[in-house]
This record gives sequence, structure tokens and C-alpha cells, in this order.
Amino acid sequence: MNPLEHPPFAPSATLKNHQFYASMLGDAALTALVGLLGEMSPGDRLPSERELTQQLQISRNTLRDRIGRLESMGILTRKERLGTFYSGMQAEQAGSVLILGLMFEQITFESLISMRHALERQAAIEACTNATDAHLAELRASIDDMNRTEDGRELLAADVAFHQALFASSNSPALLFFSQMLSAVLQGTLRHLTLEQDFETMRTVHGAVLDAVAARDVDAVTRAIDAHFAWLHELRERERRAGAVS
Repeated sequence: MNPLEHPPFAPSATLKNHQFYASMLGDAALTALVGLLGEMSPGDRLPSERELTQQLQISRNTLRDRIGRLESMGILTRKERLGTFYSGMQAEQAGSVLILGLMFEQITFESLISMRHALERQAAIEACTNATDAHLAELRASIDDMNRTEDGRELLAADVAFHQALFASSNSPALLFFSQMLSAVLQGTLRHLTLEQDFETMRTVHGAVLDAVAARDVDAVTRAIDAHFAWLHELRERERRAGAVS
């Protein structure tokens, strides 16, 4: 072998043993590039194109195509005169790609709420087992914020904080990732809360979820989450009718 050439790149055992690794093997070039990124940390600069083509044993055109794909996802960032850098993959970045996919597939907002309902029910169930005292304190702090305000925007902000804390309480990396990925899509589920009964129901349904998680009662938390989303459906219908009238 020419001493200037690199041996074929081999991804780490950790990456090769990942359950999703096999699903990428149909694209050898992308698999090789992702394998290399698996050895890097966010902020690291990639080797030059020349080095990469030798190390990964792919053509320059193929390399540029795969780099372009990962750059469009926010995983790689090209900086003029400095090179290409590994940015890492954040749930928020995946959410942006998801939004475009949903738009092109014409998936409705209502179907996403159904997905959120399923994810949140599972998060609440797992929180009954995994929530720590610190998690419960975060949930209670959100409820306290709901109870002390009469401002609709502040109430909705406390609602967002509560649901973020609930997913964190599940201690499930997958549920937390998908909740963060969907957060950008589901922002503005409700545009406003104006009626006094909305405020009181908001506090009641969230308080029921907290009580059930604290009691480690799976049946109660399932009922509480279902009641929360039934109320959410009512509010969405009211806003839809109000929009049709206006």
C-alpha cells in the first residue's frame, strides 16, 4: 500500500453494534461518512476532501453529495476558508426537517396532536416508575406558575414547561428526543386562553397528572392524560369554530 494512502475506515464497535446501523448499509458512502462522524465531537473539523476520499475510499463527487445531505440536516456546517465542521444532531434540527416533510405530505395538525397524545401518555406511564424527587419538583413548579397567574400567555408558558418536565420525568431518551423534535411543530397548539373556565380546567387537568405521577398510579395517570387531551380537543374545536365565524 502506498504510505500516503489511508487504510479503509472502520467505524467503532459502538457504532457498528447500534441497532440502526444495519439500516444504513444500503448507502456505503453515507455509512462510511456517518461512521467517521461517530468518532468525532460537535465542533470538530472534518479532514480535507482529499483525505476523506482516501480514508473512506469514495470519489470526490460522492463525498460532496453525502456531505451536502448531512449539511442540509444541520449535522455538518461548511465555513468558507475554514473547512467543514461536525455540528452534531439536535432534536430541534430534526424538527425543522420534519416540518418540511409534514408540509409536503400534507399531514394535518390534528393527526400530530394524536401522535403527541400517544407519546405523552407513554411518557406519563414511564414517569410513574422513573420520576425522581427533582422531576416532581419541576412538575410542581409548573403547576405553581399556573396557579399564581391570571395571564393567558403566562399560563401557556407554564403548560409548555410542565410537558417538558413530564417527558424528562419519563427518563426515556427516545421519548424526550421525539418530544423536542415535535415541539417546533406543535408550538401554538392553542393560540390563546381567554375564558375563566379555561384557566381553571388547565390547572385541574395538569394537577391530576402530577398527582397520579407522584402516587405512581399508572391507571390514574392514563385517565388524567386522556382527560387533558379531551379538553384540548374541545378548545381546538372552539377556536376552529371561532375562526370560521370570523
